[in-house]
Amino acid sequence: MLPDFYGNVLIKAVAMQENLPEYPLRVYNTLTKSKEPFRTLAPRRVGMYLCGPTVYAEAHIGHMVGPVIFDTVKRYLTYCGYEVTWVVNITDVDDKLIVRAREKGISMFQLATQMTADYLSNLQALGVDQIDRMPRATDSIGEIIAFVQELIDKGFAYASQGDVFFDVAKDPEYGCLSNRSADDQQGEGGGAASRKRSAGDFALWKSAKAGEPSWPSPWGDGRPGWHIECSAMSRSILGQTFDIHGGGLDLVFPHHENELAQSRCCHSKPMVTYWMHNGLMRASNEGGKVGGRSQQTPGEAPVAPPADVAGKISRSKGAGGLASLIAKHTGERIRFFLLRTHYRSTSVFGDEPLAEAGAALETFYRLFERSGKILGCSVYDIPHATRRSEFQAPANPPALLAELVQLRDSFLSKMDDDFNTGGATADLFEMARALNRFIDQAKMEESANDESRETLRSGLSILREMASLLGIFRKPLVSSATHSDSADVVQGLMELVLHLRAEARAKRDFATSDAIRDGLKKVGIAMQDGKQGTTWEIAK
Repeated sequence: MLPDFYGNVLIKAVAMQENLPEYPLRVYNTLTKSKEPFRTLAPRRVGMYLCGPTVYAEAHIGHMVGPVIFDTVKRYLTYCGYEVTWVVNITDVDDKLIVRAREKGISMFQLATQMTADYLSNLQALGVDQIDRMPRATDSIGEIIAFVQELIDKGFAYASQGDVFFDVAKDPEYGCLSNRSADDQQGEGGGAASRKRSAGDFALWKSAKAGEPSWPSPWGDGRPGWHIECSAMSRSILGQTFDIHGGGLDLVFPHHENELAQSRCCHSKPMVTYWMHNGLMRASNEGGKVGGRSQQTPGEAPVAPPADVAGKISRSKGAGGLASLIAKHTGERIRFFLLRTHYRSTSVFGDEPLAEAGAALETFYRLFERSGKILGCSVYDIPHATRRSEFQAPANPPALLAELVQLRDSFLSKMDDDFNTGGATADLFEMARALNRFIDQAKMEESANDESRETLRSGLSILREMASLLGIFRKPLVSSATHSDSADVVQGLMELVLHLRAEARAKRDFATSDAIRDGLKKVGIAMQDGKQGTTWEIAK
């Protein structure tokens, strides 16, 4: 049952809304354990936050699940007429970062910069380009300190020997998201445990240890706790209450539960309207019940898994960097693989599932190739509707277009039902079959007239309209791209690298700056720093 606080405040606020959705979109809410009609706090505007990575090592395939899913969510909401602001944070100060940087003999800031560059390059390869803001924890220290002080002033937090803890006992609604109690909270061990009022209290501010990065605060030099970072960064950009908070199922407890508690207590209002959680990923060679209780079907309520999530893709299970995986399978194939199942389901990762996704995509690539020859142009150049309201169903359409319009309606109804990309892709394949059947029956590869070509072109436009919502078939594969297309990719990557190098130089992190320069030199790219900035060229 929804806690009284939400029953009296959130539901009343939603009931007062006049900005009813134009389309029957429903979203599964982890908080209420049910699908709900999608209504926004402000008319036609959506604030969406996704917990990003702790950048202490190269990103692996598991880190791409959330970004690909919520990139698709934003695409669909934008298509439906919403103006979406999507925020993904970067956690660049953490125990793991400190330990790994010490092992490598570099600063925490150097390591974070290098691993952030890796993360961003992987996002680009998988077509995740809808993110609006990517705040870093180390750039948000002022907001974090202010948030902690507000919680102290309101009696929900207390300072203890340089640390600051959230007093879980002061929050009667604690556990409403995960259905777990304060007694389940995993608190810090060691010296921190002796400074807390109860074991379930969690750190908002950690006192500095010798040789570790720290910032001055009213409670002494230290650094923020993990949970407070997201509350402060989301509030700074999206406000005290926003529409959607996303993340992996393993974050429901304790991270999101703690975020929710500290934000609700600080502001006396709900933090988020809809909590969305994607299922976890397991390796295909792992048997048994994977992810503990996290493995579920789309019709079931997601449940936070235990801390030792079995089968979850992680570095400890051999997951490594993505560069070789992307080179082998392409970013589009990996993205399609991640969207072939419902986002709340467990996905199974391995060479065989990726190969199956690649074989499935070949259906479309062959269709595009034969259609391009018939039409005398690239299918990727055929325009399509970019907003749901733009599409106009043809009057008295030929049989092919009538079938495709029905499949389009089916595709959209599945996306309206909690962004069911797994079901929607089935309609996409039916569209491809219908188009191939039309080409065969009309013998268009032997002789095609203007009318049949126009029908084919219109049908392909519908297919591409739906595919664009999944972020696929946006441009030809790099392997078959023109020189101009490849140059655009290289230029985009170099702009990203130069931006990261400029940030490192601005922080006087010359070791990272030089590492980027020397690494590019090894692959034949020369950089030149000048008064007007940095230029680059492919060394001859």
